[in-house]
Order: sequence, then structure tokens, then C-alpha cells
Amino acid sequence: MRKVVVIAPTFNEKGNIEKLIEQIFEQSKNIPNWEIHLLIVDSYSKDGTAETVRRLQKQYKYLHLLETEKEGLGKAYIRGFKYAEEMINPYLMIQIDADGQHQPNRIPEFIKKIENGADFVIGTRYSKGGSIPQGWGIHRKILSIGANFFIRLGFMKLKITEWTNGYRAIKFWLVKNAYDYLKNYSGYVFQVAFIDFALKNKAVIDEIPVDFKERKFGISKINALQYSSQTIFYVLAHSSFIKFVIVGLIGFWIDFGISYLGIQRMHQAVWVITLLSTESAIISNFILNNFWSFRHKKIEVSSGGFLPGFLKFNLVSSGSIAIQTIGMQILVGFFGRKLWYLYKILIIAFIIIPYSYILYNKFIWKSK
Repeated sequence: MRKVVVIAPTFNEKGNIEKLIEQIFEQSKNIPNWEIHLLIVDSYSKDGTAETVRRLQKQYKYLHLLETEKEGLGKAYIRGFKYAEEMINPYLMIQIDADGQHQPNRIPEFIKKIENGADFVIGTRYSKGGSIPQGWGIHRKILSIGANFFIRLGFMKLKITEWTNGYRAIKFWLVKNAYDYLKNYSGYVFQVAFIDFALKNKAVIDEIPVDFKERKFGISKINALQYSSQTIFYVLAHSSFIKFVIVGLIGFWIDFGISYLGIQRMHQAVWVITLLSTESAIISNFILNNFWSFRHKKIEVSSGGFLPGFLKFNLVSSGSIAIQTIGMQILVGFFGRKLWYLYKILIIAFIIIPYSYILYNKFIWKSK
């Protein structure tokens, strides 16, 4: 029989904790091939949360309590993971909030996805069948929906509809591998970092739709300003796509600068300067992408694949030039030359950037 440990961090959740414990252990009958444990990681609550858990431990054999200092959500989970590894040795870990917003009756669905081959299952509010509370204020809806859209776009992982919800199931091999990476994140950005880590480690990720409920007792622990800033900084620092766009902008200015100097100032042959400026930008883009944008799967200079990779990069870049040239010609033919700069911006933003990013990942910087 496989073991699953449900981990719920708490701080002043006395009004919610007893019902949560009862509902989780009720699910034992719906997952007969699994031994379900519940670990409450309490940050020395002042309202008697831990005392309620200790009382219920007499009733539930597999109810565990770990008390820790209040250091943020990420730190609480890391401490819980290590306790679970040492004391329970589970096959699967499920994260759940203790405030009543996550419904324990969905646990069997998470486990079913795991049994079908997933390594990491996310409870999503933003796919068909999922929902957020109707009573949320407009600011909270914008924060939640906007954050998820920004992260999806930033990482170019549009198939994953939910990045910030803390209701998820994760095989414990992935949890153990993530210790050193996740220890750097103490707040709610921990949830984003965990999915990012899972993707980079080839985990099979799936989703189930969930209804996110409004809490009935206590107050939310989310600091909106801190949460937003941490999320933005994390995506900017770790998104290959955003780095790729920045590299492209640098390449554009190299191309433009050489063209301006050679054609406008030095009066050299246009085709010679264009060839020089284009290839200079391509060389810059390849080097910066290899050692910065895609450094987690970079082509080592000593590997023997550096030169073939560079030649492939040139080939893909030539395709980008062809697409832009043909697209510009078509749009100018239909709409005239007056707004040529707008056509160029639209082609680059909506065709060239996605085209290049997808092909570079598929043919040059393949996942290792």
C-alpha cells in the first residue's frame, strides 16, 4: 500500500482545522490502495490551532503535528517535506490550504491522475470546471488572473492554466530533488518556483479543475504587494522567453547601429553593410541566448555541437528574415507604405518572436 501525506501549513486556523482534518481522513474510503497521512505544520499559532490538532491525534492514528517558527509558506513546506521524508516516507505528497478554500473531496481525483502517470498535478481554477469565488473584490480577481496570465506568458507555457494555487499533488521523488532549489523561496512565490523546477526536471504535469472557496474563519495571510513583486521578479529572473526577447532587442540595436554607421555615415554598399549587420546581430543573439537565455541547456563549446548549433541558428534566423521580408511586402502591397514601421513591429511581435522561440527550443537548445 502506497503512502500519501497531505501537508497543511497553519497559522491561527483554529476555526477551520478540525473540519479539515475530519474531511481529509474521510477520503480514506475513497482511496483504498493508499494509506493517507495528514501533517499539520503550525507556525506557533496563538489561537489554539496546535492544541486542537493534539486533541484530534488521539482519534486519528495518522495525524501528525510539526511546530515551527513563522518564516513564510515556503519554509513551512520545506520543513514539512523533510519531516514527512524522515517519519512517513511517502510515495506522494499533497499540498492543501488549511483555510477551507480547498475541498478535500478532490483528493481521489489528484491521486487518479498520479496513478495514470502524472508526476505533478495542479488544482486549477482557470480551466473548464474550475472557479474562483464570486464574492472576491475586483482587485483580488485582477491580481490572481493577471498573475497567472503573466506567468504563463512569461514562461511560454500556455497549457498550464494555474501557477499560483497551492492545491496540488507531487510525487515525492520530485519533492526531494527540489529541496536545494526551493529553500531560497519563503513566500507564496514558492508555488511558482516549484512548477518551474518541475518543468525543468522533465516532470509530467497535469491539472484537474477545482472550485476555490471563500474562507469562513480567520483572515487571509497573503500580502498582495509582496506576492506581486516576488512573482514578477521571479519570472523576469527565470523566464527563458523574456531573456530571449531582451537578447532580440540587443540584436536589433546591433543590426540597426551597424547599418546606420555603414550606410548613413560611411556610405558603403548597402548589401555589404546589410550582410555584415545581420550576421553580427545573429552572432550576438546566438552567444547571449546560449549562455544566458537557455543556459540551463546550453551547448558547451567543448562538446562538438557548438558550431553545428550556430549553423542551425543561422538557418532559423534566415527563415525569420524571409518571413519578415515577405510579410512586409504583402502588407505594403495591400495597405501602402505609410505605416511600414507598424507592419514591421506587428510581424516581429506576433510572428517572428514566437516562430524563433519555438524553433530554437526544438532544434537548437533541446531539453536535455
